[in-house]
Amino acid sequence: MKLSHFGFNLPDELLAEYPSEHRDESRLMVIDRKKQTIEHKLFKDLIDYFNEDDVLILNNTKVFPARLYGNKEKTGARIEVFLLRELNEEQRLWDVLVDPARKIRIGNKLYFGDDDTLVAEVIDNTTSRGRTLRFLFDGSYKEFRKKLTELGETPLPKYIKRKVEPEDEERYQTIFAKKEGAVAAPTAGLHFSKHLLKKLEIKGVNFAEVTLHVGLGTFNPVEVEDLSKHKMDSEELEINSKAVEIVNKGIKDKRRVCAVGTTAMRAIESSVSSNGLLNEIEGWTNKFIFPPYEFSIANCMVTNFHTPKSTLLMMVSAFAGHDLIKKAYAEAIKEKYKFYSYGDAMLII
Repeated sequence: MKLSHFGFNLPDELLAEYPSEHRDESRLMVIDRKKQTIEHKLFKDLIDYFNEDDVLILNNTKVFPARLYGNKEKTGARIEVFLLRELNEEQRLWDVLVDPARKIRIGNKLYFGDDDTLVAEVIDNTTSRGRTLRFLFDGSYKEFRKKLTELGETPLPKYIKRKVEPEDEERYQTIFAKKEGAVAAPTAGLHFSKHLLKKLEIKGVNFAEVTLHVGLGTFNPVEVEDLSKHKMDSEELEINSKAVEIVNKGIKDKRRVCAVGTTAMRAIESSVSSNGLLNEIEGWTNKFIFPPYEFSIANCMVTNFHTPKSTLLMMVSAFAGHDLIKKAYAEAIKEKYKFYSYGDAMLII
């Protein structure tokens, strides 16, 4: 398959600027791969598709307030700094993206906050917009991280043109988020409410938590027609023995094993044993899934509606079948489903 197979016209008004009023009341399109059918539901109807001992695989990564605004020394120019990952705790080194990048060179200093208690020095160029910063802060590591949280804002995707609002702090985070480290939310998980999780638990559904810290690489555009030449950024990944036990029991018992989101799917597909079971892992993955691809672990998937030519759409096409997804997306546009991070959901069974 080529990049051009994943293009389609997406009307701007279908990109969701805000989440639905209640998490579990976003719309849900249900796609049955075997029957080749499409149904229209609400997300809370998800419970009707799961039974006792089925498994939901959740990504428990937590988004941190990764977007900071600082001022360049001397000129005072306002610079956006997007924290990507911490490189060294002791030296307070971070990989970041800066905007506008042309103004930021090695040796420049950036000042943050009204009182300039946090300063950063540019010590390396990594990509056209990428820089390595050393943060200078008078205080313990704990106080430094608290300061970053204080000054940072929820890293809503760039397509959302409005300003960040107080409710974004809560809504751009899953209710099962635990381990801080993501710069973007695993958005399929945003539809789960406490109430819905409780009802699934009462029904006997098992939850396996994995951690994949979502980086901006997830959203990097694919710029090559030959998909095999696209390189994904690496993202940090952890799957522990408890998750492995729950998932592998589900597989052996022939239960419904459902990956909640493309990030959960990428996590589990990055650590598969030769006999098609899940392995423990602690490390990094740059796995890129596109058609044709044989999935080993999940037989079901919850996902959002993705933008044209995105790696996320490619994975979903590999899972559901390209023609069926094409048909489903045409239907979603016709029925005015909302797309992307704050958009509606799809269940593929």
